[in-house]
Amino acid sequence: MDLTESLKMAFKTLTANKLRSGLTMLGIVIGNASVIAMVGIGEGAQKYINEQLQTLGPNVMFIIPGSRETRELGGLEVPRNLVVADAEAIATQVPSVVGVAPEYSTQVQVIYGNRTANVSVTGTNEDFPKVRSFEVAQGRFIRDLDLRSHSQVVVLGASLAERLFDQELPLGQRIRIKGISFEVVGVLKAKGSNLGLNYDDSVIIPITTLASQIVGRRRSPYGIEVSYISVSAKDQESMKTAEFQITNLLRLRHKIRNGDDFFINSQDTLLTIANTITSALTLMLAAIASISLLVGGIGIMNIMLVSVRERTQEIGLRKAIGASQQDILIQFMIEAVILSAAGGAIGTTLGVSGILLISTLSPFTAGVSIVAVSLAVSVSGGIGLFFGVVPARQAAKLDPIVALRSA
Repeated sequence: MDLTESLKMAFKTLTANKLRSGLTMLGIVIGNASVIAMVGIGEGAQKYINEQLQTLGPNVMFIIPGSRETRELGGLEVPRNLVVADAEAIATQVPSVVGVAPEYSTQVQVIYGNRTANVSVTGTNEDFPKVRSFEVAQGRFIRDLDLRSHSQVVVLGASLAERLFDQELPLGQRIRIKGISFEVVGVLKAKGSNLGLNYDDSVIIPITTLASQIVGRRRSPYGIEVSYISVSAKDQESMKTAEFQITNLLRLRHKIRNGDDFFINSQDTLLTIANTITSALTLMLAAIASISLLVGGIGIMNIMLVSVRERTQEIGLRKAIGASQQDILIQFMIEAVILSAAGGAIGTTLGVSGILLISTLSPFTAGVSIVAVSLAVSVSGGIGLFFGVVPARQAAKLDPIVALRSA
C-alpha cells in the first residue's frame, strides 16, 4: 500500500471518531500553547527589564551604602556612611567619570492651592539629568548656585506638574513642601516608571536644601547622608576603570582596611543578573509546560492502544488479503503523527495568539520565538511518533487468523 492510500485511510479513521480524536489532541494542544506562551512571556520580561535598565542612563553605576551582604540580609538598619562629600570627591578625583549625582529621597505632601499630592521628593545636584538621562521639558534644572545657597527651588516630574497645575503654566508658580514655599523652575520630560521609581510623579530639589530644610538634620556624622550615588563613566570601556578608582578612593576616605562599607552595581552587572534570572525562569516555565506534551503523548498512546483493540477485525481482514506487517505499522504510525501534528498546529496558533494578547494588555513586548515554535512543533510530532510505536507494533504483530476469530 502506498503512502497516499495510508494517509487517506488515516484521515478517514480519525474523522470517523471526531470527539475522541479531539480529546486525544487536547494534551498536545495545551502543551504546545503553554510552551510557546511561557517562552514568549519570559523573553518579553527579559526585553522589558533590559529596556528599563537601559533607561537608567549611559554607562551608569550606583554606589550603595553598606556591604552587599548586609543589604541582602534585609531587615537590618542601612549604614549612613555615604555622604555628599564622597560624591564631590569622586567628581573631582576620578578622571574616568563624566558625571556624579548623589540622591536622597523621602515621602512628602506637596500643596498647590487646594490640590495636594503625596509624592517622593528627591534631593540631588546639577549632574542628575546627565547621569540619569533625563531631559528638561520646561524651564531649567537645579544649578550649582542653588546647592550652595540652599535655594528653595523645585523641578517637577511631568505627571505631577499635570496633576497640580492642570492647564496652568507651572514655571514661576510656588508650591508648599512641609510648610515651606518653593518656586517651580523646571518640569522634566516624561520618562515613565523605572524599576519601581517614577520620577514623573516626584519633586526634585537641591540636596542641600533637602538636608537643611526638609529632612531637618544631617543623620550622618560625616556630612549630608545620601541613599546612593549615581556615576556615569566616560564610555563602556571606562566602566571597570571607574569602578576600580572609585573603590580605592572611598576606601581611603572611609579608612577601610577589611570589608567595604559600600558596594558598586554597574549597569552591566544589573543586566547580567536580570538576564540570568529571566533566562532561568523562562527555562523553568517551559519545562513545566512541557509536562503537558508528555501527558499528551501518553494520551495518544492510550487511545491508539484502545483503537488497536477495537479494530482487531479490520487488522485481521487486511492482513488476510495481503497487507504486510509494515503496512499495518505505517498505518497506525501515520494516525499517531497526524494527531500530534494537528494538536501541535492548533497549540501553536493558540500560543501565538496568547502572546499577542499579552503584548497588547501588558507592558511586556512579548515576541513570538521562532525557536520555541519550531521546537514545540518538532517535539509534539516526535512525541506522536514515539508514543505511537507501541500500539503500531502491537497492531502489526496481530496474527490474522487470531484477529478474525476474536472479531
